[in-house]
Amino acid sequence: MTTFADHLRQLPPVTHLAELQLINAAGQVVASIENKPGKAGSLAVYHALAAKHGSINTAAAQEGLLLFAEHTESARQHPGSHPNIDRLFEVIASGQGYTVRLVQA
Repeated sequence: MTTFADHLRQLPPVTHLAELQLINAAGQVVASIENKPGKAGSLAVYHALAAKHGSINTAAAQEGLLLFAEHTESARQHPGSHPNIDRLFEVIASGQGYTVRLVQA
């Protein structure tokens, strides 16, 4: 089984980013993923998804759940413990995605 760490090694680097902001349909920043320990992996996943899909849409969210690998099942079993994965579940359930703004470091 491919792990989250395996996936991270294949994603583009995010050292040039300070954070990634998620913007809802109303144009409001509703979440930010900072480039800091404990969040850098989520930042890398969201950055790669936005680059590939143009936004965090349903297809991006489905791919993201695969990239988060073992953490996805943990998030299912413990809602709230992985907010960046929970957000992908919400995108899939609602069909409402996010545009992405990259903040350079």
